[in-house]
Amino acid sequence: MDILLPNQEEVVESGSRATQAQIKRSGLSYWLLFASNCAALVLGSISASMLSRFYFMHGGSSRWLSTWVQSIGFPLLLMPIYLSHLTGHSPRPFSLFTPKLLYACFGLGLLIGINNFLYSWGISYISVTTASLLLSTQLAFNAIFSFVLVKQKISFPSMNCIVLLTSSSILLALSSSQDMPKGVTKFQYILGFLSTLGAAGLFAIYLPLMEMVYKKLTSIKFTYALVMEMQLVMSISATLFATIGMVGDGAFREMREEANGKFELGRLSYILTVVGGVISWQFCFMATTGLIFLTTSLMCGICMSALLPLIVVAGAVIFKDDFSGEKWISTVLCMWGFFSYLYGERKKNQEVVGLKRENGERDRGRSMELHDIEGL
Repeated sequence: MDILLPNQEEVVESGSRATQAQIKRSGLSYWLLFASNCAALVLGSISASMLSRFYFMHGGSSRWLSTWVQSIGFPLLLMPIYLSHLTGHSPRPFSLFTPKLLYACFGLGLLIGINNFLYSWGISYISVTTASLLLSTQLAFNAIFSFVLVKQKISFPSMNCIVLLTSSSILLALSSSQDMPKGVTKFQYILGFLSTLGAAGLFAIYLPLMEMVYKKLTSIKFTYALVMEMQLVMSISATLFATIGMVGDGAFREMREEANGKFELGRLSYILTVVGGVISWQFCFMATTGLIFLTTSLMCGICMSALLPLIVVAGAVIFKDDFSGEKWISTVLCMWGFFSYLYGERKKNQEVVGLKRENGERDRGRSMELHDIEGL
């Protein structure tokens, strides 16, 4: 699908490109693509989170395998890439790749591989509900990194979000003695806790870096098909990282042992769990990359955070996770922080739109004055 869409900052700066963006955003194809990516994000995020924890709860123990599963499904991306080409909506696959874009994708892929590894360590030791609440700190990390990397001012709503999400994490840490899954030691719980926070921080860096690639490589005409090709290369890079870890840790041998009896629910359940995880994670990452392209990294992060209540509820229902008073308070703090952040961004966008309208009216007024003077 040949959709070329500049990011929001470029829309404000360029009138001609803004007009193009408005046309694209108002088209049916854009909204169908946006809706399908949102649906893929919901389906992929919830199912991937549940299956990852399900694997460790029933005898799975390889964190490298869990990392590998998150990216090994990259061949599935060939379907939308070649379908778009066969329908005549995009040029020959990978024909627009430049060395700079290839290096950027491999670098981002390694970052994703490390993020996947940290997530696997975290979900192996803590419950889905706790992991989801900790991953919500991504918004706070996003605000901090935006301030450090691009000197973006931290508004009061953003600061409020940081304080609330930090308080939520501290509350979860203080209630760790009541939240530890069976068989998990205090040290393992703390390791899982910190690994999950690290994963949230790394992903908060990945989102703006991905958008930065779109901004910096201005010589490339980015389309949705090209974005999927980029995701394919990033997944290959992450898979290479995970495969090296699998070989070094003996995880391929462990995978056979789990399939042949170590996994409590049998061989078929094991295969379905692994295959389901492969598909779910590809849905998740495909949707993430697509939403960054169609909107912005910030909006993608907000969409992911909006899934928090669904994942928390799913974890509590499916795995009977203990939902203590501390977790209820933590959930309220997370949602409060999320809506505070969303409100702040909405106000900021309104100010930008208002400023743009004022500048447009001022320019029209000057144009009319010049026209009147010339008429005299």
